[in-house]
Amino acid sequence: DAQISLLLTQEHLVAQVPTQGTPVLCLDADWAAIAHHPSAPITSSVTPDNLAYVIYTSGSTGQPKGVQITHRNLVHSTYARILTYPTPIHRFLLLSSFAFDSSVAGIFWSLCQGGELHLPATGLERDSAGLIAAIAQQQISHLLALPSLYRLLLETTQPQQLDSLQTVIVAGEVCPVALVRHHLEQYPEVQLFNEYGPTEGTVWSTVYRCLPQKPSQATGYNSIPIGHPIPNTQVYILDAQQQPVPIGVMGELYVGGEGVARGYLHQPHLTAEKFMPHPFTEDGNARLYKTGDLGRYRPDGEIEFLGRMDDQIKLRGFRIELGEIEGAIAQHPAILETVVMVREDSPGDRRLVAYLRPQSDAEPNLTDTLRQALRETLPDYMVPSIFIALTTFPRTPNGKIDRQALPNPEQVQPERSHAFVAPRTATEVQLVEIWTEILKVNAVGIHDNFFDLGDILC
Repeated sequence: DAQISLLLTQEHLVAQVPTQGTPVLCLDADWAAIAHHPSAPITSSVTPDNLAYVIYTSGSTGQPKGVQITHRNLVHSTYARILTYPTPIHRFLLLSSFAFDSSVAGIFWSLCQGGELHLPATGLERDSAGLIAAIAQQQISHLLALPSLYRLLLETTQPQQLDSLQTVIVAGEVCPVALVRHHLEQYPEVQLFNEYGPTEGTVWSTVYRCLPQKPSQATGYNSIPIGHPIPNTQVYILDAQQQPVPIGVMGELYVGGEGVARGYLHQPHLTAEKFMPHPFTEDGNARLYKTGDLGRYRPDGEIEFLGRMDDQIKLRGFRIELGEIEGAIAQHPAILETVVMVREDSPGDRRLVAYLRPQSDAEPNLTDTLRQALRETLPDYMVPSIFIALTTFPRTPNGKIDRQALPNPEQVQPERSHAFVAPRTATEVQLVEIWTEILKVNAVGIHDNFFDLGDILC
């Protein structure tokens, strides 16, 4: 798709790359040939509107797309960090692969501020104890991580192990309120920020600083807001007619400003669909990027992220935001992570399933407690039919939860708050057979509740 014309690499890495006829230049093995060329500095004809890089989206919302980022975009994104973050970088630990745009933040921000860029050993981002040791040994001052990874560090660390940190940034996932509370309890002197932004907006578009006693972190909110636009960036929340929505009303997020990418590589039709003329400016060249993300303004003006439009589903005739259910579940203090999905593992059998990663010391009847709490805050049609507890969640290469790899409910016994008692009479056996066939679950006991096991959804 990228139509690469030349690959620059090193000899020991060539075997790891499927070149498929692409010319390869090994900077170590081919140095003798390179030395025959003139050594005088080349006059650069690069302009701010030339491409700095093309980076592919993760494909979590469809086919990966090559996003074209210009030098103007990159300078904007980097300089906005220097303007936004009060503490200059001393040592930055790069946890992101170069294949993901979050690496751009660490690389250019660190080097432009004269900081040190530290590259961890391969696989260290999956070893919380090793990661904590590296932060302590290398005296890392700045860290950018997924909220789920940072939560794991807070759960694993011993006192004073992360004392070198001055600024922590979480991005890439919804930031739970519980994570911020945990951070403020353990490291109140360390600045914590929550970033949001699509790749098409050059890494980030909004930021929120987490401080004690901020209204947006109060009990009653399911997640930490994504804040306000960064410098030289506009974020609009628009309805289906692309008109601004009132405070508190959900709409789609649109991003404008200096970070908006040129478009998608070799995909002019998709570029025209997602990058539209800016309707709120007199600049005829300005554009807005249509993110496909949902949000709303809170009363204090902060923007709240509500999930993807792709996550909107229709169930029992009601339109449901899966992110709203996930946020409500995440409010429970015993829940570390959660994912809510509508699964149709059998044709016509659609069920709302909640996957949970609970605390190790969670109460035995957590499912009943959680279900009751959800019924007090959500309509009945938004309460999941099935709750499945997992010790770990499957992950994509960039560390996000791999929803496609979550187990089929038929392969996992849903959480029970009571002992399993098998059917004993002919009537009980017949009922269990009927329930098993209808609900597509195994091991139905006589104390199970039909609607808690999973009712039929249309």
